[in-house]
Amino acid sequence: MSNTMNGIAELLGGQPVKALLIASTGGHLAQLFRFSANWNLSDESLWVTFESPQSLSLLAGKRVQYVPYVPPRGLKEAFDARRAIKNILRTEKFDAAISTGAAIAVSGLPDAAKSGVPSFYIESVSRVHGPSLSGRILARVPGIRTYTQHSHWSSRRWVEHPSVLDQFLRVERDTLVDRPRLFVTLGTIKPYRFDSIIDGVLRSGLADSSTVWQVGVTGRKDLPGVVHDQMSAGEFMAAAQSSDVVVTHAGVGSVITLLEAGIHPVVVPRLKRRGEHVDDHQLQIAGLLERSGVATVRDAEALERENFRSASRYSTRGLS
Repeated sequence: MSNTMNGIAELLGGQPVKALLIASTGGHLAQLFRFSANWNLSDESLWVTFESPQSLSLLAGKRVQYVPYVPPRGLKEAFDARRAIKNILRTEKFDAAISTGAAIAVSGLPDAAKSGVPSFYIESVSRVHGPSLSGRILARVPGIRTYTQHSHWSSRRWVEHPSVLDQFLRVERDTLVDRPRLFVTLGTIKPYRFDSIIDGVLRSGLADSSTVWQVGVTGRKDLPGVVHDQMSAGEFMAAAQSSDVVVTHAGVGSVITLLEAGIHPVVVPRLKRRGEHVDDHQLQIAGLLERSGVATVRDAEALERENFRSASRYSTRGLS
């Protein structure tokens, strides 16, 4: 059990926790949902996130309050989300407020802490070298306890928390697929396109009528196969499991989902210099995955046919 849950359990004497669970969709929500499986949460707990195919599938059957999408460093949208969360805090009492980011955490946790709700922030595993802007802001707010998933930058302010990636191992298969069927997922972060990964896959010559694409905002007219803007969790998993190789951006949500399904993905990080993200934190998570061996990591401009062929030789296995 993590330090975070020990603190909450001790505070409440072992009783079920009615938690306010706050996270952006994508990797932040995937991490919070995975952590929550080990926590003694009551059915009255409330999730606050954005409406998307991921959240609709992942949180089916749970109490959910959807708020308008908050883009990275979107101040107006963050203020609107804060107003919605403050209204929730005025009308309901919670035993704890927990978030894994990103900007929506800044919208909700300070007011929760100010209201006397024990508040916890777990920094994303993608922040390998230090906290995000949201984390740096929240670490200065009285009443919020902050956690890192990386021991090398833990401190008195940032307590070490188990990593979501610690429990996966690469497994070698007996065969290699010469012409693998591909599922290519770019993620759905707005407003950032990711044309370079598409161009790299097309250069490989492996994209054909069997290829499935999930492109988010990167609309293209030159893609063979089946193209989706967004996919539900069920559609995503069906496409992943029917392919020989999954090619994905270095988004924590996508990567966690694939590793849990036993898939060794080809991971391509988005880069700030190409206008593909607000910063280069995907390089950090890509480096972590490459060192662990559970993914094949390549820059979009260096993608080659052999990367996909060699990735088809591997799968992953959970350690717990």
